[in-house]
Amino acid sequence: MNHDVVIILDCGATNIRAMAIDAKGIVVAKASTANASQPAAENDQWHIWSLDDILQRFADCCQQLMPQLNGYHIHALSVTTFGVDGALVDKNGELLYPVISWKCPRTAAIMEKIDRYITPGELQTISGIGQFSFNTLYKLIWIKENRPELLEQAHAWLFISSLINHRLTGEFTTDRTMAGTSQLLDVRQETFSQTILQRTGLPSSLFPRMVAAGEHVGNLLPKMAARLGIPVGTPVISAGHDTQFALFGSGAELDQPVLSSGTWEILMVRTPQVNTSLLPRFAGSTCELDSCQGLFNPGLQWLASGVLERVRQLYWPNEKVPDAYAQMITEAGVIRPGAEGLRMNCQLLDNHAQAGWRGMRLHTERGHFYRSALEGLSWQLQQNLAVLESIGGFASKELLLVGGGSRNMLWNQIKADVLNLPIKVLHDAETTVLGAAMFAWSGVGYYDSPEQARQQVNYRYQSYYPGEQSEIYQSLAHENNLLKEGV
Repeated sequence: MNHDVVIILDCGATNIRAMAIDAKGIVVAKASTANASQPAAENDQWHIWSLDDILQRFADCCQQLMPQLNGYHIHALSVTTFGVDGALVDKNGELLYPVISWKCPRTAAIMEKIDRYITPGELQTISGIGQFSFNTLYKLIWIKENRPELLEQAHAWLFISSLINHRLTGEFTTDRTMAGTSQLLDVRQETFSQTILQRTGLPSSLFPRMVAAGEHVGNLLPKMAARLGIPVGTPVISAGHDTQFALFGSGAELDQPVLSSGTWEILMVRTPQVNTSLLPRFAGSTCELDSCQGLFNPGLQWLASGVLERVRQLYWPNEKVPDAYAQMITEAGVIRPGAEGLRMNCQLLDNHAQAGWRGMRLHTERGHFYRSALEGLSWQLQQNLAVLESIGGFASKELLLVGGGSRNMLWNQIKADVLNLPIKVLHDAETTVLGAAMFAWSGVGYYDSPEQARQQVNYRYQSYYPGEQSEIYQSLAHENNLLKEGV
């Protein structure tokens, strides 16, 4: 039996987890607890994270985890989190202001008026990051405009993963992948942009040394070791933004697009090249730094399963989940491609789009509405994949699919037919912690590289191939384009 493990502390928006991963990528033990933001003291409509609460939840998880690891050698500890959030700290690492959550609406007005400092197009061309109101840049500008004294007092800005790492080790660092989500970098140079910082009046001295994934941050301090129940001195290895480690942990190779399918569909790729000047042309586009240096993760995101959930609420309101979805798939599965002329524009969040259905007939049933939604989202995927290929300069040979939406077999087949590409669905769900573990193993020298660590993993896929219906969908492409244009 393999008795070697690394511990991954995974801070998600809804759950906090501690997981022990062995050298072959197998989850040996795990524990989790709920996580939630809380109202800010100044305004109960604002959202903040309590760092103390997050640390206590990690401690609770580790105290559940460690009894399962008797006899195991813990080689390393790594932290992965959601992106963009962080806080200003003093020279002791104490927070000067609470961590503003990505859920908080206070920064929306900052984003809307960002052209006071720099145009949105220039900002995205430099940073790669799209116009999302939760971006780190907008949080820092909000603090600058509303609490300027805090910037004067601050020793550093620490992203949330670096806040946790500071508590673990006492070291001030900047996780490279977290910085890549901030809208503060020159993404091509992988350094903080002097143009963005000078235009917005933010000092570069706020950001401590940058550490890449797999680098040694420091060693676990006695106080936190006792609190977590993990041996003192355990090496803490840098990880960072969960998206990047999910991509690497999925097994994705270079220029192999990955679709994370859930409430939102997030389409990304690992690529050595990116044309950032194209990004401002496409809503929902972004480009983050890959977990590996010298690589980029351009991507697009759009509402997906959230659309399907709305269809369920409309037409299957009395069916319990997940029984409702099984029934929806059954009813839609017997309907021919094209849903007998019913078409759906799925852009429900776009106030300027003519979202909704057209082509309803007397015999149209609820299964038609669901099928047309699956098809509409698949057309959107086809269009966005073409955009991603132009931004990243690659041609897709297949699509790797992860996330909750990948469990919908009918949707998977429709995607394969519409794209006219093979779809590979990854069975394993723990891609984020798996990816972080690979960098932890390489960071302590157990493997020569994260890639070597990934080679030890037994990946299992289910494949969907374009069938006879793919020809039907190709013939429907022109009609779909007319719908998109509102004709």
